Formats: sequence, C-alpha cells, structure tokens
Amino acid sequence: MTTGRVAIVDLGLGNLHSVAKAFERAGAKPELSADPDVLLRADRLVMPGQGAFKECSHALAGEVGEAVRTWIGSGRPYLGICLGMQALFESSEEAPGESGLGIFRGTVKRFSTDLRDEDGVRLKVPHIGWNQITSTHPVFENAAWYYFVNSYYCVPDDERLIAATTNYGGRFCSAIARDNVLACQFHPEKSQHAGARLIGHFLGDGSWN
Repeated sequence: MTTGRVAIVDLGLGNLHSVAKAFERAGAKPELSADPDVLLRADRLVMPGQGAFKECSHALAGEVGEAVRTWIGSGRPYLGICLGMQALFESSEEAPGESGLGIFRGTVKRFSTDLRDEDGVRLKVPHIGWNQITSTHPVFENAAWYYFVNSYYCVPDDERLIAATTNYGGRFCSAIARDNVLACQFHPEKSQHAGARLIGHFLGDGSWN
C-alpha cells in the first residue's frame, strides 16, 4: 500500500476524529488541518463533513476552498464523504443562494417528505442507517451495505459521474467517480468491513482512477 501523506480537511463540521481513526486503522497517518499549505503538501486529500451546506459553503469560500480546487485540478487522489461529496456541486436546496465548489455541474436536492417503500410504508427523512448500493465501479462492491445519514442527495448534470446508486423510496446517486475524484454520500468510517475496503482502495496505488 502506497499511502503517503493523507490530509483530512477540517471544516469544523462533524466528527472528523472518527474519519481519522478509520484511516489510522487502514495503516495511514492522517493529519487534520484547515491550513491550505498543509493540505496542498499531502499525497491524498479527504474531505468529510456532517452538518449544513451553508456552513460548509462559508468554510470553503476562502483559501481552503481554493486549495481543494487546486488539489482536484492537480490530478491527485481526492475522497469526499457526505458534505465532502455535496460540496463538489454548484448548489443545494438546503441553502438557496449559497455556492458549492462547482467542480461538477449539478445540484443537491432534499428527499421528498412523502417517500415510501415498495409496500407503501412511509420512509423517514433523514435517511439513517444501513442501505445497499448498486455499482459497477471497481472501487465499490456491488450490493455492499454502507451506513447513511442524509436528508439530501446529489443530482449530477452528467449521469456518467454516478458510480453507485441506492434505493430509498426511489434510486438516488450515492457515489460519484471521475479521474482522481471519488465521493460518497454514505460514511465509510461507519461502514465496518465495506467501509474499510473502500478506504483501502483509496489508499492503494491509484488503480481505481
């Protein structure tokens, strides 16, 4: 495994230490930082986050956001988790008027308040708990189960970005992949063996690109 230096972007949102612990278990020595210079010196960049899109947008409005854009443009491996996926897009229904990084065209939408399963039973929002993905991408195991905590989901303009989908009252995009960028709506750090395998792929030799 060729981990190199792993930086975790500290946006002050969510339990970043659980993400760091998951990477430590995988053999990495991650560094939590909001210092653009530290982020840009790393070999792999991880941007997690739980919370509101508005606060995420504000945290990325300055030098940290520019560092993330520069990073992605450099072609080095990036992993976005939850808000770290949503922030890659242009906007979110959660915070009208606030901007994402705009790396990809598209928006983030809220789940309907009237979601129902195949038996007509109303589903709760936020979507919390284990759910299964469907994927043909080599990084994600088709039919694997991951842990979700989300009220919003990404809708890319370019459907070729979609690397995995999940059914919750209808199918939604639960992961994207393009070149050096991986991002998932679910939480690999909370997803036991499946999450550990995904982190291991990300820390590997880049064969997922």
